[in-house]
Amino acid sequence: MLKPIIAILGGSGDLGGGLARRWAKSGYEIIIGSRTREKAEAAAQDISIGSNSKISGLDNLMAAQKGDIIVLTVPFSHHENILKEVKAALEGKILIDVTVPLMPPKVGLVQLPDGGSAGQIAQELLGDQVKVVSAFQNVAAHHLKSDHDIDCDVLVTGNDKAARASVIALAGDAGMRAFHAGPIENSVVAEALTSVLIQINRQYKCHAGIRIAGLKNAD
Repeated sequence: MLKPIIAILGGSGDLGGGLARRWAKSGYEIIIGSRTREKAEAAAQDISIGSNSKISGLDNLMAAQKGDIIVLTVPFSHHENILKEVKAALEGKILIDVTVPLMPPKVGLVQLPDGGSAGQIAQELLGDQVKVVSAFQNVAAHHLKSDHDIDCDVLVTGNDKAARASVIALAGDAGMRAFHAGPIENSVVAEALTSVLIQINRQYKCHAGIRIAGLKNAD
């Protein structure tokens, strides 16, 4: 089966770049999106080192147009503007929203937005023609950029179960376990946990994640 093309908006950053590297190793064609094509192409060239997959760079709108599955990995301050910019290009597609509503300088304090969560804001703004799935907020970029197995699970929320299943499969291809965690309203939990993990990481000088216990299998 032909694998979907994954476009990562904000892919020139650490988190987006880490996901891109892992999916490229699993044979996916990757498009890096950024505010400028030049920045995206530079990031794509760096990620391409040692990879046999096709990795290219485009501006965010063109990346969204050409990708089959779109991943959004941008600071919350840019979240709404980028969604408005690429909205038409997302129609009929899955959007994986990795955004966390961190409010500098107090990023270790849970401060959820008026819309409830970044995932809820995205779904409300884009409408039902886009299947928004929230995931990967609790995985440190440090782990994604490494070659080792990731000892961290992924909570996957969204209103479309089939879309969640597609993202769970993508998480597996990136070396992580992932779990159905309910509708997009539940994304508030994973997003809020990020600030808690930042506090833990500061205290214990680590790159902590979460693990789901008590399951005999992940089916």
